[in-house]
Amino acid sequence: MSAPEPEAPSSAASGDVDDLVARDAREFGAYARTGGWTFALMVARSVRPGGQAADETPKVSAKDFAELAGCSAERVLRYYKAWDRAADDGLVPHLEALRPGQDVELPDADVWPAYYVSRSSAASERGTVIAEVAAAEGIRPTKALEVAENPTALRAAILADPSTARAAQQALLDRVREDPELQAALARDVVRTDDLKKAVASESRSADRIGYVRQIAESGQIRTPAGQTVEAPVEVRREAERHLSLIDELDDGEDSAEWASEAYDTMKDLVAETVEADPDLRVTERRQKFYSSLTKATRVFEELTFDDAEDFYEDDMLLRLEELQQAIGSCLAALRASRGNHSSS
Repeated sequence: MSAPEPEAPSSAASGDVDDLVARDAREFGAYARTGGWTFALMVARSVRPGGQAADETPKVSAKDFAELAGCSAERVLRYYKAWDRAADDGLVPHLEALRPGQDVELPDADVWPAYYVSRSSAASERGTVIAEVAAAEGIRPTKALEVAENPTALRAAILADPSTARAAQQALLDRVREDPELQAALARDVVRTDDLKKAVASESRSADRIGYVRQIAESGQIRTPAGQTVEAPVEVRREAERHLSLIDELDDGEDSAEWASEAYDTMKDLVAETVEADPDLRVTERRQKFYSSLTKATRVFEELTFDDAEDFYEDDMLLRLEELQQAIGSCLAALRASRGNHSSS
């Protein structure tokens, strides 16, 4: 097996490179290492700070520098301000300490986006807030500002891409928690949109059902149909914990409605079986239901008024009241008979 042939020396290694190409390569390498700091240094050492008179320094104004560079004064000032912010943090020398043509050690290119904002909107109060939040989220402020300046593009991305829509949904929820006006606006939009209103009602029902199961699993108590709160049997609590575990293990975005319904129905059946299996609890339950129904019936009857009965009287009304009187009479007879049986025993 023959040894590999040695590679031919590169043009750069042999020195056979045009001077202009070599200069471009060196400048490219410097920019690759330092990014915008290279341009910021050019501005920082050539543009005089505000308040400094022209006869005190060979530096020029941002406007004059921009004319020489063939760009806007606003762009020059953005580099100037980026350097000034970095100087306040101790990363680079202060503007006043620099002189035209001076070279200094520059920070890494990765640090540059934290100080430079390429959009004019960053100067506004709104832009400042957006930039601060972007920095806290670990992204470049320029990206957040660009999105903020083009809501139509944001809307298109949300409509076209599910992952963008989910990110927007989460951000909106985070914002809603601290913005009462946005809460109210979203609530109005929901109740005015039939599909959303139905979806919210469905989710609310599922949440209530899951809450019912969770309460049994965590408190170890059940609430009977008549409103009694009693200790849950061990097997009932375990079943609640099992269903709850299945629900909690669902993937994000997976519909829990069917699982919630099954868990809720299962627990309601187990609660009913628990009541039926305990004679004392069953009697107490029936007593509670009777009192509850009696209270409701009494309240409804008390709301009836007959002051102007002649204005709306119909024979059917009288017939129904007579039937009700007979039913009440039957109830009274049954209760009296039951009281007599208790007394004799």
